[in-house]
Parts: sequence; C-alpha cells; structure tokens
Amino acid sequence: MTKLFSSKILWLAIVLGFSANASAQMMINGAGATFPYPIYSKWFDEYAKVDPSVRFNYQSIGSGGGQKQILAQTVDFGASDGPMSDENLAKAPGKILHIPTVAGAVVMTYNVPGNPSLKLDGETIADIFLGKIKKWNDPKIAATNAGVKLADNEIVVVHRSDGSGTTFIFTDYLSKVSAEWKQKAGNNTSVNWPTGIGGKGNEGVSGQVKQTPGALGYVELIYALQNKMPYAELKNAAGDFVKPTIESVTAALATAEIPDDFRFSITNAPGKEAYPIAGATWLLVYQQQKDAAKGKKLVEFLKWAAKNGEKMAKDLQYAPLPDNLQQRVLARINEIKM
Repeated sequence: MTKLFSSKILWLAIVLGFSANASAQMMINGAGATFPYPIYSKWFDEYAKVDPSVRFNYQSIGSGGGQKQILAQTVDFGASDGPMSDENLAKAPGKILHIPTVAGAVVMTYNVPGNPSLKLDGETIADIFLGKIKKWNDPKIAATNAGVKLADNEIVVVHRSDGSGTTFIFTDYLSKVSAEWKQKAGNNTSVNWPTGIGGKGNEGVSGQVKQTPGALGYVELIYALQNKMPYAELKNAAGDFVKPTIESVTAALATAEIPDDFRFSITNAPGKEAYPIAGATWLLVYQQQKDAAKGKKLVEFLKWAAKNGEKMAKDLQYAPLPDNLQQRVLARINEIKM
C-alpha cells in the first residue's frame, strides 16, 4: 500500500509539474506573409531551444491579413512583404515599426509540356497578366526563347486570391515595366486581376500551377524549389537575363536606398547581376508594447533573429540583410518600449 501510495504521489507530482510548465510558457501570436513562412517557421523552432519559456504561434494568412490583424491588435506582431501605406499606418492606435528581416525572389513558375528552361521579359509578363498574350507560342515569348519548342497551348494565369505581399512585390515590378499595367491594375497587396484564376497563399498558387496544364504563376523561390517546379530567367533593368538566386537578390538589395522608416522597394533594380522581382519582408510591431512581459520576450526574439536567424537565411534560399542594415535594424528594435 505504501509503495502504491508513493507511486501515486510521484505520478501526481509529475502531472502537476508538466501542467505548471505548460501554463508558464508564454504564447506570442503573429500572422501575415506566406513569402517568409519557411524561414520564420525555422526561426520559431530554433528559438524554442534558446528560450523554452516562450512559443510562437504564426498564422501564414498573407500580408494583407497580417496588416489587418496588427492594426486590430489581435496579434502581437504582423508580417508583410509590402510595407504598410501611410493611409494604413494612420489607422493604427500607436506607432508601428517596420523591422526588415530577409529578402527573397518572386519567380515565374510554369507548367508546360517538357517544362523547358524559359526566358521572359517584363513587358511580356505584363501582357500575359493583362490577358493580351494568350498562347505559349506567342511571338513575344518565342522572341526570347530561340530554339525552344513552344506548344500551341492556352496560358492559364494563376494569381493570389488573398491580400498578399508577394502580389505587392510582383505588381510593384509590373507597374515599373508596363505603363499599361500601372494604369489598369496598379500596385497593391490585392488588385483587380484582368485575367486568371486565384490561389490562396504561395502554397495555393504553387498547387494550382502544378496541377494545371499551361499554367503560369508567381511564387516565392523556396516554394518552387520545394515543389520541384521550373521557373524562368528574367530580363533585368540592365538588359541581362538572370536567374533568381541568393546572389542576384543580394545584388538587388545592395542597390536599395533605405529610408529611416525601412519602407523600400528593390524591384527592377539597376545592375547587371540584379534579379528584377526581388523584395524584402518585414515584421510589424508596435513601438509601445501593451503587455510588458510579452514585449520583453518579443524584443529578445527580434534581436536573436537579427543576429543569429540571419545566418539561416541562405539555407532556405533567402538573402540575409547586409551588415550595415542589420546594425540599423538592431538600433530600431532597441526603440521598442514596454
């Protein structure tokens, strides 16, 4: 009886210990961009080993959703690949800081017979998404793909159906290379698409392209790589065709004139080695934190991400921030108040 009683006491102590640990663990909630989801997931997993007292719950719902939720204060941080507009920032109940994390490439991925290596220029991509170029063997596509057998197939345009920072980067690029696109559709996280079918998140667009013969869509590079999907070389502002790589995104990032508020664009960047549809991604946090305990933990994570998380970027095909920008970001994180 004594042994049985002791066993019960031990079992109860273990259960209570687990319960105490579970209740002591702080949950920090975030939502937004799908573009950086692979690297953020990695960061959250790795940071759990650094500070087991905190867990991150991140909903990959698109940049538009991330901006809405940080404005509504239903999350502790938002995430977006498009910087917030002056209009949206004015709606916030407090000052929102843009914390850039990494940069990446938006690639043109496709599903055509044989999946040949293709080269595309900005005007052609704009005309496809305007619905003006309808066939894969159109003369404009053929002009940049000499020697490639192009099928007489309909092009099925695939775009995002949700508010998306990947869309912001893509339409920012199209607005720079096509006056007609800028006038008819413009640049935003959501636009009135002239043609095509929608997919939710980078995951949804990848899935639609992969299962739809003749499809052409835009996704962050890691999604094309993970799904073993082909993607095009693109003609940049210098007139050279470049592949989306860490190096070509870094070359685009190096040209950026980055203002004090960190809201900047690197699409259609100058330079022979720059990939033209590149963009940064940001975490969105209030300068004045409502919950001091959560704010302290969030700041500790942001500093770790800026110093240690950046080292993991290249393994997931993202470009880390250059050292001078990294130092500016750390100084900005220090401005967050509890």
